[in-house]
Amino acid sequence: MFDTYAKLAEKALTDQPPTPEEASWILDSPEVDILPLLQAAFEPRRRHFGRKVGIQVLNNVQNGLCPEDCGYCAQSKVTDADVRQYPMKSDESIFEAAEEAARGGAMRYCMALSGRGPSVTRAKRLGKLIRTLKDRYGMSICLSAGIMGDEQAKILAESGLDRLNHNLNTSESHYAEICSTHTWQDRVSTLEAARRNGIETCSGLIIGMGETSDDIVEVTYKLLELETPSIPVNFLIPIDGNPVQDDGSLSPERCLRVLSLMRLTNPRAEIRMAGGREGHLRGLQSLGLYPANSLFVGGYLTTQGDPFSETYAMIEDAGFEVQAPEGMPERETSEPTRMRFQIPGGRELIKPDVARLSD
Repeated sequence: MFDTYAKLAEKALTDQPPTPEEASWILDSPEVDILPLLQAAFEPRRRHFGRKVGIQVLNNVQNGLCPEDCGYCAQSKVTDADVRQYPMKSDESIFEAAEEAARGGAMRYCMALSGRGPSVTRAKRLGKLIRTLKDRYGMSICLSAGIMGDEQAKILAESGLDRLNHNLNTSESHYAEICSTHTWQDRVSTLEAARRNGIETCSGLIIGMGETSDDIVEVTYKLLELETPSIPVNFLIPIDGNPVQDDGSLSPERCLRVLSLMRLTNPRAEIRMAGGREGHLRGLQSLGLYPANSLFVGGYLTTQGDPFSETYAMIEDAGFEVQAPEGMPERETSEPTRMRFQIPGGRELIKPDVARLSD
């Protein structure tokens, strides 16, 4: 059996993806032992990224006000989620959040805007913001702003945008189950426009939305075909009021299998343990670092996440190292990294039945 894991690792080290049969085995076979699978995925991760973990911070700079009906999203026109709508934040607010991210040690600052996609005028404003952010803070900048074509992509490329995010989310065959106001091909076309104009692409998936393993395999191979250098793996966060809810498939082991498949199929890509990692991987989060080499800190589009201190402690406790931003050999943060001993849930250390009674 260990020959199977060694074969998967060797193929990844020589840039050969698993066969469809191997991919299905990784996701579904009861014969899979999770620790040898993670070790197989760790081999290409270690070769290309060592033990470093890239920290990214996401700023939701425009919320709601969206004409799309993506069923998993608390910003869509069909959600009843208890979130407020707001237009694009002020430049100064965006700069303040970027400064906080830089002080915390983030290597990349990601801005997300709700809506179908930016107009040319909006793209120009975003371009000015991106130039200022890069000049002030030196971080890599990623933008998620919806569907766009060559005209907007060219403006953003000329501004120095490092990455454009537009997730495929699921397979082409499953896409109509989660959204009807645009197509899967619209998303692919946006990624292709970014590449034509010299912008790196960031695109991944969300699991837990009723997809099959075949759907996961399909989108995994599509990301390989698109030569996607940055792949976020999201685990559906079940927000009350959204039409698409958790399908019950996401055990910690299932999440780790998907992360391992993504690494073994895309060995040179930045694989990100993204939205929902805290709630779905739970106590096995640190094992996700064996296939994944980056993660978000502090929250996602509309939901909270673990803060810097807890995330850094998890990374270092597992024997990994936070990747320093380019040009910054040491992260500038007053946050402690090694957490002191504590009882989960913040309970008192001494048992109530043996605690000294107060006078």
